[in-house]
Amino acid sequence: MGWIVEGSTGRWEIVVGLEVHAQVISRAKLFSGASTEFGAAPNHQVSPVDAGMPGMLPVLNRYCVEQAVRTGLGLEAQINTYSVFERKNYFYPDLPTGYQISQYQHPIVGKGRVLIDLPDGRTRAIGITRLHLEQDAGKSLHDQHDAATLIDLNRCGVALMEIVSEPDIRAPEEAVLYLRKLRSILRYLGTCDGNMEEGSLRCDANVSVRREGSDALGTRCEIKNVNSMRFVAKAIEYEARRQVELLEAGGRVEQETRLFDAVRGETRSMRNKEEAHDYRYFPDPDLLPLVLDEALIERLRAELPELPDAKRQRFEREYGLSVYDAGVLVAEQATADYFEAATRGRDAKQTANWVINELFGMLGKAGLPLESSPVTPAQLGSLIDLVNAGTISGRIAKDVFAIMFETGDDPGSIVEARGLRQVTDMSAIEPIVDRLIAENPGQVETVRKNPKVAGWFTGQVMKATGGKANPQLVNELVARKLGL
Repeated sequence: MGWIVEGSTGRWEIVVGLEVHAQVISRAKLFSGASTEFGAAPNHQVSPVDAGMPGMLPVLNRYCVEQAVRTGLGLEAQINTYSVFERKNYFYPDLPTGYQISQYQHPIVGKGRVLIDLPDGRTRAIGITRLHLEQDAGKSLHDQHDAATLIDLNRCGVALMEIVSEPDIRAPEEAVLYLRKLRSILRYLGTCDGNMEEGSLRCDANVSVRREGSDALGTRCEIKNVNSMRFVAKAIEYEARRQVELLEAGGRVEQETRLFDAVRGETRSMRNKEEAHDYRYFPDPDLLPLVLDEALIERLRAELPELPDAKRQRFEREYGLSVYDAGVLVAEQATADYFEAATRGRDAKQTANWVINELFGMLGKAGLPLESSPVTPAQLGSLIDLVNAGTISGRIAKDVFAIMFETGDDPGSIVEARGLRQVTDMSAIEPIVDRLIAENPGQVETVRKNPKVAGWFTGQVMKATGGKANPQLVNELVARKLGL
């Protein structure tokens, strides 16, 4: 799936690595007891530790540590029993202490991998370099005052997992596939909610280019804080083309940090890229090294849920679903759970079609998440049972489903209240067929010459009965009456 930039002097390959900042699901911050709830009024969730008050000492949140270990295990990564918190020194107004507590030389999680699902059904491993814990900074608000920047410290001290990939990504689309799979894993694990619109999942993209066939890495530029998957792809594509044009014109790529302008669809320079020594990392004197117990790691491993890749394989094996259908259903745990509840004792492919096509279609039009669906799994299962029992036709079932989605009523009560039961009485259907044959002699001759168009009569009968006639019965009756 490699993505090639065609330049005037040859072909160029892109090389991408992503740094994802995932906010840890935890009620308290990494080093204080202040709340992490989203949407509070500015500066209403700030402890003296977060505000950098003199003499205030950080206290490590054990639950955040466990969340990081869970994530590492879900990424098939090495869990380091020894890790160190260090001070990353830089000045910015929304960082009251003048340093960020992070991990550098000794992160809590080492090398792992994420398998991305390619469009052709294959998978490809994207390496994980490391995962480390760190505290978030506050937020600078530049649009609240004409002549000043305001600071909101509610986010300051919130626990983040920085998940750094290897430079294994070779296309903008692969970057999106990686982010989707990573987000899915985090949500299954319950370690990050993945809401990019709320800032709980943010992405920095490191982009470089090199001549096709070369093993050397080019000079990379980092695109900071891209806040949607679509923009990640657009930013990578633009930056790769910019670098190729620069190199082919005889220039050179400067290692720098850039921002993506979503309105113009372009990246622009922000500042020179810092190196590690610029931050003067050193172990935080207020925090001892973190030493993990193997028993803790094994307990967390035993508690891991069934993750997307394993669930997809089980859906293919147990339910006989296609790779595509299984992939769609396991992308979100809520969808997988809904499907399994609805398909209990029923045909899995039939249920999958209803979930993927009808339910997703209705939810998309209504702008609702699955969790807010007016149709429960049990109700969808009951609707499928009515179809399979011949009580209603497949076409009527779609009308019933639309009513269910609007009202939340059970399908059986809708069918009875609106008189939608399928007509299977031959004596009720036969006069309609006879009348249509008598009124359309030209169509009768056409059908006798070409039996494949007999469906015209079936369609007319269905129309005359409001879609309630049994289609199979109508087909058989039409064929007998026309001598087919």
